[in-house]
Amino acid sequence: MNTKKRIYIGLLVGSLLLILLIAGIIYYLIANRDIIISQVLLISIIVLAAILFLILAFGIIAIVIIIVREQAIPSLETIGQKANDLLFPLALFTGRLVGISKDRILQSYIAVNNYLVHSKYLRLRGEQIMILLPHCLQDSECPHKITIDVNNCKSCGKCDIAKLKEMAEEYNAIIKVATGGTLARKFVLDTRPRGVVAVACERDLSLGIHELGGLPVIGVLNCRLNGPCFNTTVNLDEVESALQSIMKEDEDRA
Repeated sequence: MNTKKRIYIGLLVGSLLLILLIAGIIYYLIANRDIIISQVLLISIIVLAAILFLILAFGIIAIVIIIVREQAIPSLETIGQKANDLLFPLALFTGRLVGISKDRILQSYIAVNNYLVHSKYLRLRGEQIMILLPHCLQDSECPHKITIDVNNCKSCGKCDIAKLKEMAEEYNAIIKVATGGTLARKFVLDTRPRGVVAVACERDLSLGIHELGGLPVIGVLNCRLNGPCFNTTVNLDEVESALQSIMKEDEDRA
């Protein structure tokens, strides 16, 4: 498990310990009262906290096992996903408490997510995969509206959209360009892909992955040489590698 993945896994464990600490404080406060209702409440809280702790702990162990084995285990996937979803906001909070930058935490989260998706060994057809791109990849001076139809791109070569469109055609994949999370979710709901290769910044990628839940999403970070949300670029080899990782090996190209 490389350093990038260890950061997020470590924060998941830290979040679990934080829950245990909060439960201990609540126990201490209530245990010092000799009222029957307080004792009943105390026992209820302890039982619920113990159940939650065990479920989340087992979920984290499931994630680690899948990463170490480099292979998805169906019986562990669901609980691992649930623990990941529940602890994600708390992991962000824990990371900030110990001084880890938000971008670094999100990069680690995306790396863990990508590894879990790769471990599923998905073998999808091109038409079952969506390449989802942010509007900021388009040249800021381009007059053509590609969020309505990416085929409006005139392939002038000033941005990466043309090459990504060619890649989608080559692999027979769906390609969409979204102005934000709302439109991206609409594209996914309308098209119903079996897998997504998404390009965006750390924040948008992590939120998208978290909100889409069980849908396999491979995240590829964009390059922001001109600042956030303005004339961004992406490593085309990384996009193609992500696409190939969830496709059938014998899938015919256009």
